[in-house]
Formats: sequence, structure tokens, C-alpha cells
Amino acid sequence: MSLPPFQRLVDDHADAVYRYLVAAVGRDDGADAFQETFLAALRAYPDLRSAENLRGWLFTIARNKALDTHRARARRPLPVAAVPEHVRFDDAEPTSPVWDAVRELPERQRHAVLLRYAGDLSYREVALAMGVTEVAARQHASTGVRALRRGEWDGDSD
Repeated sequence: MSLPPFQRLVDDHADAVYRYLVAAVGRDDGADAFQETFLAALRAYPDLRSAENLRGWLFTIARNKALDTHRARARRPLPVAAVPEHVRFDDAEPTSPVWDAVRELPERQRHAVLLRYAGDLSYREVALAMGVTEVAARQHASTGVRALRRGEWDGDSD
């Protein structure tokens, strides 16, 4: 099976990838991660051996770029007047209480919920993007959603 033109891949999946990245890292960093995702995909595209599940492949790259953004953010010094007792995961957009709560979930649950609901990926695609089985992807997303419903998030455990 031959690969479709790269522009078609961009046209078909850009909106979903952008939504996922904005939900994962905020609007400003999401735009940068979006560009980095598609640049990395463009570089790797000619060497792909299969056109099967290009959406999952693209979201794997996006997830890695989101992780890179979080790592870079953690290393970036931020001037503050006073050091807070509890540092939030991310105060970036979107700012609804639901997304604030999602950002507080443990890493695997957070990414499973973001990939499934912000990225609109199937559990199979979530599993591929996270490097876990489909059963594990369902479990992480389910556990995250249950924690959100009960208000049990702290970002400390996984």
C-alpha cells in the first residue's frame, strides 16, 4: 500500500492533533508542539513502510512532542514573587475546571484521557500512541474518568 500525499495526512488530521496538543500543553505551547509534530512527521514520512494507521502514528508523534514540552517546561525557570505551597501541573488554556482536573491526573491516565477525548482517538490508537496494549489504554482512560467523576486527582501517583 502506498502512502498518500503528506498534505492529505495534514488535511485529514491537523484539527484533531491540534485539539489534543492544546488540551495537553496549553494554547501557546500547543501551537509550537503542533508545528514540531508535523515537521517530525514530514521528516519521517518518506521512510514509512506502511500506510496502515497513519492517524495513530501521527498521534504517537504528537504525544511525544507533548511530553517533550512538559519536560522543557519543568526545566524552565519561572520568576515568582513567592513560592507557592502546591504547584499546578499547567495553568495554560483551556482553562475550564474539567481540563484543570485532567491536568492533575497521573501521567498515564492524563494521556489516555487526552488522547481518547481531546484527540478523539480509538482505544486501539490510544494504545499505539502510548505504547501499551489496548486493554491497558482502556483501563488508564477508565480509571482517569472515574477519578475525575469522584474528584480524586492529585498528579502524584500513576
